[in-house]
Amino acid sequence: MRKIGPPKAGQARIVVVREKGFGGITDPDFPFALDGVPIRGLKTGTYVYADRPAGQHQFVAEEVGLGTTRVDFSAQSGQTIFFVARMSERKTAVIANASTGLLGYGLTLAMTAGYKNQGPLDFMQLEETAARTTIAELRLAE
Repeated sequence: MRKIGPPKAGQARIVVVREKGFGGITDPDFPFALDGVPIRGLKTGTYVYADRPAGQHQFVAEEVGLGTTRVDFSAQSGQTIFFVARMSERKTAVIANASTGLLGYGLTLAMTAGYKNQGPLDFMQLEETAARTTIAELRLAE
């Protein structure tokens, strides 16, 4: 992040990390949008960033058959805000029961209907010091 420099005047930098770990056989990215602009390439062990005007912002992640994640937050001029993106509890449950067929899929959706986040991803804000330590071990997404 030091090589990139700070955000321009009036802008805030929004950084989203995906921790290292097992990303599955194909390691698909976590697609989401920031203020309606699609962000792609967030794979295991990577991070993405975007500079946006100071003010209100929103992450949106959607998955057909699962639901929508919406996270609203605000950013101040010159500020860098860090988030970690993880699979939601609901998506994790659906994946865990994927081998049970359509009936299992339907039952899993019914059992998880009360979960707070109905969408595929969770976005959790990170404390800056911990986030910078984490980013040092990751690579910028392509």
